[in-house]
Amino acid sequence: MKYLLALDQGTTSSRAILFTLEGRPVAWAKREFRQLYPRPGWVEHDPLELWETTLLAAREALRRAGVEAREVLALGITNQRETTLLWDRKTGEPLHNAIVWQDRRTASICEALREKGLEPLFRERTGLLLDPYFSGTKLLWLLENVPGLKEKARRGEVLFGTVDTWLVWKLTGGRVHATDPTNASRTLLFNLHALAWDPELLGALGIPPSLLPEVRPSDGDFGETLPELLGASLPIRGVLGDQQAALFGQGALGEGEGKCTYGTGAFLLLNTGERPVLSQKGLLATVAWSLGGRATYALEGSVFVAGAAVGWLKEVGLIRESREVEALAESVEDTGGVVFVPAFAGLGAPNWDPYARGAILGLTRGTTRAHLARAALEGVAFSVRDVVLAMEEEAGIRLKGLKADGGMARNRLFLKLQADLLGVPVAVPEVTETTALGAALMAGVGAGALSPEDVAGRFLEAERFLPTMPEERREALYRRWREAVERAKGLAREDGPGSPL
Repeated sequence: MKYLLALDQGTTSSRAILFTLEGRPVAWAKREFRQLYPRPGWVEHDPLELWETTLLAAREALRRAGVEAREVLALGITNQRETTLLWDRKTGEPLHNAIVWQDRRTASICEALREKGLEPLFRERTGLLLDPYFSGTKLLWLLENVPGLKEKARRGEVLFGTVDTWLVWKLTGGRVHATDPTNASRTLLFNLHALAWDPELLGALGIPPSLLPEVRPSDGDFGETLPELLGASLPIRGVLGDQQAALFGQGALGEGEGKCTYGTGAFLLLNTGERPVLSQKGLLATVAWSLGGRATYALEGSVFVAGAAVGWLKEVGLIRESREVEALAESVEDTGGVVFVPAFAGLGAPNWDPYARGAILGLTRGTTRAHLARAALEGVAFSVRDVVLAMEEEAGIRLKGLKADGGMARNRLFLKLQADLLGVPVAVPEVTETTALGAALMAGVGAGALSPEDVAGRFLEAERFLPTMPEERREALYRRWREAVERAKGLAREDGPGSPL
């Protein structure tokens, strides 16, 4: 047995990647599935499509590698988080489409809970905000709106799960109904401190405990796959939500280590060690992973616009292709005094202003499209710095270094800017599929083939970017950025600056 198989079930596609025990990718396969939009603001997936595309991808990856299932030591699962499914305990049939993490239909439920004064309780127990993003209110909506479902649930005939739980159930033929703490901690139902489902929160939402999966360590025993699915029975020994899997795959196992995934937006996680840090700045406390039942925690912050800023440059005709932005921005030494606040959809942590809008300040007749391109990259890097500073203040931990992945991690100029504006090294991995790698390595730990120290040693740097900007210059640029952010705030508020006259 020489291989680890990772199933990476994402928001738009299901992928499978086969790795060696050293963490080298051998073969991969990808299957896309439909995005369902029954109403504005609603996003759903067909649970059977999630399952079928995952299974097909796993079979194809093994076939492409020329590897038989019996050569695979263990299987790991990583998944889109917060997406909510319900199915029949006896038949295994889905009882509704999966409600996707992006879905906003439960905004009124969250507001009603806030009006009851329950947000402090949820924040203290779960480390989360009351927001439609998370699974708990999605589950409540299903119970309240699918005819007959609440009664069926009360009779113990319904099972709930996030995508990992659904895949484990299907892979084991219904023998295992379980999740891990990284996924459980995104539901609004899980007590971060007790590492267990919280009876008081379940009562507040009216959710029967019989629906819930067993919570097992991330490196725990999640059963064996049915042999007919892949050609042999594979032990499932690793489960992690996607952002936590990327942190693990980047080898950021020590307190003060962090990673940022730069996609359309940017997801930043800071390892806070053995204690959860409850934020007052809109950051999220979450379980990073649980090894042998011992939890490591993280602070998580999101930047709404990262790669989307480059996309905007393309949409307005400043560049033709996204890959052009690096050379264009590098053609000037600085932004020429231009500051770009990419708040196209409001500002996330730590500003949390839904009325903020994008702003470009400091324009002169000498401003060129190259200055705008460089300012857009700086704007993303400054947005990440905002989150890092908030994390450091609340956790009392200094970021030791940042490990970067995602589309913008291919832009060397951007990574150099990020290192300069953070004042810490930024490293990019040799193996870019860090989410799948994290799931595979966790399965290796669960199977006893790897230790956590082995995982940290599996991180191979493709390149490291060191900060060279003088601190005085860095702080001056940051003060100018903060002034620009203050001007961008509230621009869409009906009675505020920027409102129609």
